[in-house]
Amino acid sequence: MKLDNNTIEQKLLQLPEWDYYDNAIHTEYEFDNFKDCFSAMSRIAFECEALNHHPNWSNEYNILKISLTTHDEEGVTIKDFKLAEAIEAIVEEEE
Repeated sequence: MKLDNNTIEQKLLQLPEWDYYDNAIHTEYEFDNFKDCFSAMSRIAFECEALNHHPNWSNEYNILKISLTTHDEEGVTIKDFKLAEAIEAIVEEEE
């Protein structure tokens, strides 16, 4: 079920690295180098498969940009926040 703007803003208080715009939640991480960035992406990919929810993301050298939305719901859902929380935990471990 698509979340309303107030609920999204409330949930983002727990994820200060993330922003809401263009009907999705977004973040960007900077790593020391490409290898560390790719390592995080690999770990995130396994979590995405486990949750059966996949990000729109891009990587340029040591920068990883992630955007989460639930396409079948045409907006942000609890699935996006579960994946965002998992991503945060993975990135924290990488640092």
